[in-house]
Amino acid sequence: MKFAKRIQSIKPSPTLAITMKANALRAQGRDIIGFGAGEPDFDTPENIKAAAVRAIADGFTKYTPVGGIDELKDAIAAKMEGDHGLNYNRSQIVVSCGAKHSLYNLIQVLCEEGDEVIVPAPYWVSYVDIVVLAGATPVIVPTEEAAGFKLTPELLRGAVTDRTRVLILNSPANPTGAAYRREELAALAAVLASREITVISDDIYEKILYDGFEFFSIAAVSEEMKDRTVIVNGVSKAYAMTGWRIGYAAGPAPIVAAVTKLQSQNTSNPASIAQKAAVEALTGSQEAVRTMVEAFRERRDLIVSALNEIPGLACPSPQGAFYVFPNVAEFFGRSFQGKIIADSTSLAAYLLDEADVAVVPGADFGADKHLRLSYATSRELIETGVARIAAALGRLG
Repeated sequence: MKFAKRIQSIKPSPTLAITMKANALRAQGRDIIGFGAGEPDFDTPENIKAAAVRAIADGFTKYTPVGGIDELKDAIAAKMEGDHGLNYNRSQIVVSCGAKHSLYNLIQVLCEEGDEVIVPAPYWVSYVDIVVLAGATPVIVPTEEAAGFKLTPELLRGAVTDRTRVLILNSPANPTGAAYRREELAALAAVLASREITVISDDIYEKILYDGFEFFSIAAVSEEMKDRTVIVNGVSKAYAMTGWRIGYAAGPAPIVAAVTKLQSQNTSNPASIAQKAAVEALTGSQEAVRTMVEAFRERRDLIVSALNEIPGLACPSPQGAFYVFPNVAEFFGRSFQGKIIADSTSLAAYLLDEADVAVVPGADFGADKHLRLSYATSRELIETGVARIAAALGRLG
């Protein structure tokens, strides 16, 4: 059977593949501890679930406008103004089936063959394949661990060409948890000032920040940047609503109109019931978010401390999100029962086979010296899982 070249040019999502493999091993009776999935382990807050139940009872189960109901667009606009002082109207907002869907649609309408998209590394695993599916070229820009895994003006300037169409900026970032300060974003904006480059600002982890770190979107740096930035966000991470599949984009009306046009042909509207639940998430009590973030902070402190006690492993403390990205290069070249640990992929495979711990190789994020561990799991599993990792690394010769 012959398949299109586009599907042969990409790979399945590595994080989802790791989770599926871990689940399959559990089904075989293995006691697998999973640090793979980027999914809060908390239940969706009760007020949000109640809003969905009311929607069902009220018969709100039909098609909605392609780009989302006005009530949800208004809730998103109010959130943008209240949180960031950014003003958007309904024509500048489109709701999609998750933030990944929003990102995919944006790249499809903005990019084509011959265009370049700047992707700072480490990067979220799907960015590169989403760009490739549009026929565009991802330009990977490695960032320095010593500089906090952040894109600098110098790195950005060196990556821009006449073919650059888009910069993807993720803060707080998956997989590193790095977050940009306002002055850092302003410095990047200065590089872009005279160029026709659209910034896609992936803000999905904006609510999950620690130690008083204040979130800023590059769209808030100046009105000029707002007019050239599309913010992507959703309710999955902050409200433990990963399965509800509600994401959104806010930006220039012509881009939003193009995304809505594309969406009318690929999915139509997001689920009506999930949209009503998202309205409640954005407009209702935010206490559950604060509770979850505090739990994530405690888990972050626990896992960072435990990992840094392992000889040869170095783990910086993230500013946001719920991932750690330890440097494990010290273990490359070591072996176990004749098998060489050559890179992050072989190390992750070793930990799964020998320690029953699922992690994601840094190679999948464009940073092969690292592993990504999600600490969106219980303290008990963190303690047990890191202990297993320590023991397994200690067995390497």
